[in-house]
Amino acid sequence: MSVARFLAPSVLALSTCLAMGAAHAELPTESIGETVLPFPPSPHRAYIVDVEFENFIAGRVTVVDPEQKKMLGMVSTGFVAPSTLSHDAKTLYSADTFYSRGTRGVRTDVLTAWDTSNLRPKWEVEIPAKRASILTQKYALGASSDDRFVYIYNFTPSTSVTVVDTQEKKVASEIAISGCVLNYPVGKRAFASLCGDGQLQITKIGDDGKETGRSQTPFFDPNKEKLNERGLAVGETYFFVTTDGMVKPVDVSGDKPKMLPSWSLTTDEERKKGWGTGGWQLMAVAPKLNRMYVLMHEEHSAGKWEDPSPFIWVYDLKTQKKIGTLEAPKPVWSLHATTDDKPLLLGTDIEGGLQIFDLKTGKYNGAMDKIAKTPILVLSH
Repeated sequence: MSVARFLAPSVLALSTCLAMGAAHAELPTESIGETVLPFPPSPHRAYIVDVEFENFIAGRVTVVDPEQKKMLGMVSTGFVAPSTLSHDAKTLYSADTFYSRGTRGVRTDVLTAWDTSNLRPKWEVEIPAKRASILTQKYALGASSDDRFVYIYNFTPSTSVTVVDTQEKKVASEIAISGCVLNYPVGKRAFASLCGDGQLQITKIGDDGKETGRSQTPFFDPNKEKLNERGLAVGETYFFVTTDGMVKPVDVSGDKPKMLPSWSLTTDEERKKGWGTGGWQLMAVAPKLNRMYVLMHEEHSAGKWEDPSPFIWVYDLKTQKKIGTLEAPKPVWSLHATTDDKPLLLGTDIEGGLQIFDLKTGKYNGAMDKIAKTPILVLSH
């Protein structure tokens, strides 16, 4: 075949395209509108914190409607960034870490405030480059009950908390919490931390965001108990659980924390059969039903206390008795219950999906498969 014969179809096609371009000089500019989510948000709107094991440097928060099994949007966060929601439902916060060359270079840490209606950043504040680079914990980031301050957990490996003033949009202080971890918000002007010697430390701050005082109260015996730090706040009571299944509640509403009676998730017979707790965020509470939901293993062992499980046990918080069981089709790593009077239980599964239960009826409502890469926590309003 000659070169001229080979090129002829291409020349003809190019001539045709040029002729069509001349006939239709310009297409009208397409206008793409901004998606605006309803406000106030539905109590069932869920924010899935995805740390993305295969690409740690860039995480995300995926926003979904689990009732309609519909994805509503997504925000891009930094390296294993913790996230939390404001109490007024207007803001999603993330504590982001970025590097100037992607995986290396100059480190920059910022607190980003995202608008929950359009999922765009409203503002950001540069914070000390100390934010704990750990697998995302629920209380590595928290907000005061009036949303005035945001608390960011630092680990270098010395521990401290950066306090950001959301009105002034600036860092108000950095407070050392040596020997203690995390920041569990307490009311308007305090946060709690768990200490290695078994104390519960309460740090109080003033309206300027600076420390005004602290106290420590004995909470658990670290020589006898292995307390899971991934507690859960219900009103002004925090629930913690040990790796052998003892629930340890503490009321933080007063001047000093009040330790409430402990109780066991398992009977002697259940423990003999091998049942024990497991999972990452292994507890959830539906406050309107006054029920607790806990991930459990049927062959529990010392190395399984963070492993996922399909088995969810249901407890009445008033009687502290087991009243039922739920089972997911796939093993679940973290649990979250919505706070309304028709609550959903949402569980992140090991394949990146969201398992959904209607807690009013106890029925399984299906799943949103592969909605994230590594969904580690779920938040809701």
